[in-house]
Amino acid sequence: MVTKEQIRFGVDLGGTKIEILALDREGRELLRRRQPTPRGAYHAIVAAIAELVTEAEATLGGRGSVGIGIPGSVSPATGLVKNANSTELIGHPLDRDVGAALGRDVRLANDADCFALSEAVDGAGRGARSVFGVILGTGVGGGLVFEGRLIGGPNSIAGEWGHNPLPWPTDAERPGPRCYCGRLGCIEAFVSGPSFARDHADHGGGELAGPRIVAAAAAGDLAAKATLERYVGRLARALATVINIFDPEVVVLGGGMSQVSTLYEEVPAAWGRWIFSDTVETRLRPPVHGDSSGVRGAAWLWPP
Repeated sequence: MVTKEQIRFGVDLGGTKIEILALDREGRELLRRRQPTPRGAYHAIVAAIAELVTEAEATLGGRGSVGIGIPGSVSPATGLVKNANSTELIGHPLDRDVGAALGRDVRLANDADCFALSEAVDGAGRGARSVFGVILGTGVGGGLVFEGRLIGGPNSIAGEWGHNPLPWPTDAERPGPRCYCGRLGCIEAFVSGPSFARDHADHGGGELAGPRIVAAAAAGDLAAKATLERYVGRLARALATVINIFDPEVVVLGGGMSQVSTLYEEVPAAWGRWIFSDTVETRLRPPVHGDSSGVRGAAWLWPP
């Protein structure tokens, strides 16, 4: 039998699937399962999560801690889910309801925070005291980890760098594209995956998906190369502000744009101009766990 202290269950709650992962004390995978997310029914989601955990415990022969990553956050004022892409979660105390169904405390975190924690504990930032985990996907988010612990903050928004304005904008970048949050010129409106594609189209490059733009740039297409150069400069400026404030040892990129290999050389080559230091020791790295970082980070919400 596996003891409670040896199992950490992580649950990644997405719009289309729920995934559960069990880790042992050393971070080794014991079990992984997934099932479709019930559509439009909050209580069905709670029941599905509880059932996955219960079945996993029966398989492994022991109880464990449970952490859940969600595409949203919890209001520090009400304890209810807010800003979730899965709208049926909004306004509900998900951690308390799942905890009641399982008979134990459950921890909940934003999926970007889970990504950052996973990569900090045993991923690209392993061994570093401070890590900033970045999501560059449909949206732009992030999480801050110090000495293996997430930094949450009193407003539950630590790491939400995507909704600051793009720093040091050029005249051509003002006032900037409208962000979904309603403001103009947010970092997210410049460096998300869809923003990368939109910028290419806006500069006459045509309607191309991100991977095709990157491939065209590698093949020498001038419009695509210019799009990628603009993206590198914007990402370098945006990360420079994070380094100026948090000064992390490691920045780890996640999301679709993290697969653009040239970013790991070109962004650090550019960001020194904007960082308030004569040397920059911060390392920019690709993720180790990739798409598994969210569910692994949820498991690590309960520290060793």
